[in-house]
This record gives sequence, C-alpha cells and structure tokens, in this order.
Amino acid sequence: MRGLSIADLWLILGAIRWTAALALTSFAIGAVIGLGVAVARTSRLTWLRVLARVYVELVQGTPLLGVLFLLYFGVPMLLGIEIKAFTAAAAAFSLSAGAFLGEIWRGAIESVPKGQWEAASCVGLRRWHVMRHVVWPQAFRVALGPTVSYLVQLIKNTSLAALVGLVELTRSGQIVAGSTLAHLPVFCGVALCYFAICYPLARLALSLEGRMNVARAH
Repeated sequence: MRGLSIADLWLILGAIRWTAALALTSFAIGAVIGLGVAVARTSRLTWLRVLARVYVELVQGTPLLGVLFLLYFGVPMLLGIEIKAFTAAAAAFSLSAGAFLGEIWRGAIESVPKGQWEAASCVGLRRWHVMRHVVWPQAFRVALGPTVSYLVQLIKNTSLAALVGLVELTRSGQIVAGSTLAHLPVFCGVALCYFAICYPLARLALSLEGRMNVARAH
C-alpha cells in the first residue's frame, strides 16, 4: 500500500474529461431523440403518439443500470458484437435522456395556450409554421430550466459507467482508493468534483425557472 500523491490527484482530475464527454455526448444524442419524441407525442397521428408513449414508458420503467448492462454485456453475448464501455454508456444514457427530455419538451409545448395555436391557424399558418414561429419559441423558454436541471442529473448518472469499467470520475476514485485505502478523502474529493460541476448548473436552472415564473406573473 502507499499514500496519496499528486499523481493520484491528476488521475482524478483528468477523469473529469471523460465524465464531461460522456454527459455531453449523451445529452446531444438524447436531445435529438427527445425532440422526435416531443414532436411525436404532440402529433395529430394517433399511431405516432402511441409509439412515442410506448418508448417513453419502456425507458422510464426500466432501470438505467439494467439498460447499461444489457448493452455492454448482453449485446456481445447475443450478437457477438463487442461494444466499448464508452459506447455502451453513451447509448444507454442517450436512450434515457431521449425519453426524459421528450417528456419535458412535450410538457413545454402543451403549456402554450391553445388560443395561440388557434389564432395562428386562423391567419392561415400551416401546422409546421405554427410550431416553428409561435409554439416552439415559447416552449423553449418554459423548457430551458428543466432541461438544464436534467443535464445536472445526467452528469451525476454518468457515475454508473464505472460499473462497466469506464475510467470516469467515479471509477478513477475507486482506483485511487483501492491503491491507497484512503477511501474517505478520495471519495470526498470525488464528491467535491461533482459538486463543482453540478452546482453552477443547478443554480442556473433555478435562475432560469425563476425568470420564467416572473415572466408568467407579468
């Protein structure tokens, strides 16, 4: 056994880039999926709404860790295709993000008063133009705060990737703690790293939600 060193600190700090890369990759892909889910959930086509709802309920009703294990361990066993830890984690988190962001954005779209939909339609705008010029700009402001809040949750969820061997922030802490047996200081340091990343985003989300509430009040 050995004591903590500067090299251990750099290992933990260096792993932040993998946490950030995983969170941003998953959020970007999940945003694309979520936009499709939100559009499908507010569509006039019944089959499209049902399909999106099944996807959302299936993903939200399945533990994220189970999806991660299924992709990382199950796909190679069933299909013989080896999947890297980062790829499996990004895929699992993206599927989850797509479902949750889709519901956030669906709620934001449906929060726009129906009278504005009807008024825009009465002046001859097609549904696509109503969505683009009337509904989405207002829904964006409503959804911005909850979306940032979900990003905070996603960053914390990336710690699950340690269970498939990805050396992100949590896994680097496990490696250092296993080598030094200094579990308490190491994981306190890891927790502080997560706090330093998530706290500013959480404050930003609260600020955005507060501004939105003030705007509604006026």
